[in-house]
Amino acid sequence: MKQILLSYTAYEGWANEQLLNLAVQLSPEEQNREIVSSFSSLHKTFLHMWDASSAWWQRVQMHENIVMPSLTFHPSMKDISNGLLHQNQQWEQFVEQATEEMLNASLPYKNMKGQSFLQPLSDIIMHLTNHGTYHRGQVTTILRQLGVDRIPQTDYIVFKRK
Repeated sequence: MKQILLSYTAYEGWANEQLLNLAVQLSPEEQNREIVSSFSSLHKTFLHMWDASSAWWQRVQMHENIVMPSLTFHPSMKDISNGLLHQNQQWEQFVEQATEEMLNASLPYKNMKGQSFLQPLSDIIMHLTNHGTYHRGQVTTILRQLGVDRIPQTDYIVFKRK
């Protein structure tokens, strides 16, 4: 399991970096243009991804009060890029240092509604990486609607070929 999680957390950081490198080059108007999607702009989609990664990280660190980056300041796309990529590095390093026993251990946590759950840490990490893939698909669609025609491939197989 650890090797799969290492591969997926490394992929998560790589794939996010591919799209964030492009997103930070766009104008603030493009980054914030309203597009019909789960989150109404490129900026809001990446901010949600950072919020989610940060929330899960804080849960794993056993923080009682989860503090979302989006609620503490109004980050620019560059801030979001730096924050999310840093968070991705923390996840990858965490998995590198974790034992199989740690990864298989169940973690008690509360969701944002205050409901309690108990799940294996490995399931949480798999969820987080799948969550990122879901939203990167939305980012690609938003970029296409903004008229961007050179969008980097972020498929897992492309990552593994490198």
